[in-house]
Formats: sequence, C-alpha cells, structure tokens
Amino acid sequence: MTTTQVPMLIAYTLVMAGVTYLIRMVPLLLIRRPIHNRFIRSFLYYVPYAVLGAMTFPAILYSTSNIWSAAIGLIVSVILAFFGKGLLTVAVSACVTVYAVEWLLQLLPF
Repeated sequence: MTTTQVPMLIAYTLVMAGVTYLIRMVPLLLIRRPIHNRFIRSFLYYVPYAVLGAMTFPAILYSTSNIWSAAIGLIVSVILAFFGKGLLTVAVSACVTVYAVEWLLQLLPF
C-alpha cells in the first residue's frame, strides 16, 4: 500500500463506520415509545432469524467440495434439530455426515 492510499483507506473506514452507526442509531432516536402494533412487533422479532438464514443457507451448500454432501449434511442437521437435539449434537452429526458422504463419493467411479 502506498502512502497516498492510506488517507483514502482511513476516509473509507470512517464513512463506513458513520453509515453503520447511523443505521443503528436513527431508529433509537426516532422511536422513543414502546411499539404496541402486533404486526410490527412480530416483524421485528423474526427479522434476525430471516437475515441469519439468508446469510447462512448459501454458505452451507457451497462450503464443501460437493453440493450433495452439503445437502445431505443439511438434511441430517435439520432432522436432528427438529427432534430437539442440542447444538453440539447437530453440528457434530452434520460434520460426520458430510465427511462420510465425501469419502463415499471419492470411492464411486464417476
């Protein structure tokens, strides 16, 4: 990095910090009283889960060398989570499933 790029990097970082800060602080400044509307409350309740799902789902499918092993690991983890298994059990089972499927796919002649 050259010496002329450093001030621009600092400026970019400050602008991004300001934008991020404004996005989080403007709702706190504008909305001073509790929200009583059921629709808005339920919408705000589910937004973090929807965003997390939207960010995580593509990464799950493309994190392995084969999409089939990722899909099968995802299916196993969803089934275990549906039946109320703990986070460690679900994560380890998904990892073991992906590893086993990857190993089996290497053995098959394609």
